[in-house]
Amino acid sequence: MIRAAVLGSPIAHSLSPALHRAAYRALGLEGEYEAIEVLASSLAEFIATRDETWTGFSLTMPLKEEILGIADSVDPLALQIQSANTLIRAESGWHALTTDVSGFQHALTAHGVTQYGDVLIIGAGATARAAAAACDEFGRHLIIINRSNKREAAMRGAIRKSKVSFISWNEELPQADLIINTTPAGVADLFVAQFTSQPQGVFFEALYYPWPTKLLAHWRGLGADAIDGLDLLVHQGIDQVALMSNHAVNRAELAPILRAAGLASLGG
Repeated sequence: MIRAAVLGSPIAHSLSPALHRAAYRALGLEGEYEAIEVLASSLAEFIATRDETWTGFSLTMPLKEEILGIADSVDPLALQIQSANTLIRAESGWHALTTDVSGFQHALTAHGVTQYGDVLIIGAGATARAAAAACDEFGRHLIIINRSNKREAAMRGAIRKSKVSFISWNEELPQADLIINTTPAGVADLFVAQFTSQPQGVFFEALYYPWPTKLLAHWRGLGADAIDGLDLLVHQGIDQVALMSNHAVNRAELAPILRAAGLASLGG
């Protein structure tokens, strides 16, 4: 039996319980999945007090970086992006890894977004590093717009193949084939004013709360192509379900089921 939960703060708005439970039902798996409020700097104590009935955990902010110093082992990709969103009980202890990178990749592929050159990433935190690693290919140009240079070194460390450039928060957004917003709710709303006609490229909003975000609603209102944060949650969640259940999954069949569960929870 699977016993799992999503950890973070704030956590009440999380759709992960609805999606994981829907996956268990669809796959015929016996399992429990809940949302648990865990504050920053409280994760080590929380993990240490879990008994052997726990299978694993999904991690959201502010815990994705904190877990790297707590887990018994860390996957190389999670080390590369300095972020892990999944914790699995293994024979050697707790193993941390990321499904955020594959979540971005599968969401892009599901929408037919496979051929693109310039990528603009808004933000430079843990989600931005996952997005950068997901898009990292030779010949590609990743442009990062961030509010300070404090996270520049970590972002550079997440990118191995692409050319990378950094621009300041006050600069005009450049044209790009793909724009990915990874900032917290409301932070990128100021860029709405820059999209006054049908923009080029595809916009990927990593957030699903609020639903829809102001920037996503505006972009879609202009008739431009967009991918929402629910698709990201669905695809990274499918990978988590596979890891926690050790069960092969059919992504094409499971993804619409989880998206429907997410939309039902969002009320539309």
